[in-house]
Amino acid sequence: MNRSEKAEAIAELNQTFKGANLVVVTRQTGLTVAEVTDLRRKIRAAGASYKVTKNRLTLRALEGTSFTALGSLFSGPTAIAYSEDPVAAAKVVAAFAKTNEKLTIVGGALGEKVLDVAGVQALATLPSLDALRGKIIGLLQAPATKVAGVLQAPAGQLARVFGAYGAKEDGAKAA
Repeated sequence: MNRSEKAEAIAELNQTFKGANLVVVTRQTGLTVAEVTDLRRKIRAAGASYKVTKNRLTLRALEGTSFTALGSLFSGPTAIAYSEDPVAAAKVVAAFAKTNEKLTIVGGALGEKVLDVAGVQALATLPSLDALRGKIIGLLQAPATKVAGVLQAPAGQLARVFGAYGAKEDGAKAA
């Protein structure tokens, strides 16, 4: 890799860090190509990304971002999982690490907040942003639905009473 390629890789990683809300640093030892491909597929499906990085280039790319405190985690064979969603990358990596002992979580960061392994695991147990939005919308809509039902109930009862009187009169005329 020549100097211009390195500069390009650093700039690309720097933009990646600037666009991410969550970065999870992992250590992978002995993962096969099939296992890494499976992990990348799962991460991509969750709306996140996974990248094996060169430590020296990553340390330079961290400069000027909110993730500069992660520098101490980059030693040995490392890779990063990152996402705009605050929990997507953590969920997939934690689930994969449970089933595959060759991948371990080293730490991570949510914005400027550095997370240890337990912090990343705790983040992985949270519901996704879309699930939280759905719950909030459900909570907001529930009272409105109940109010609409209460308001419609008298009108519905009135309609049934008029319908009963109409059927009664039709029955009386037919007899």
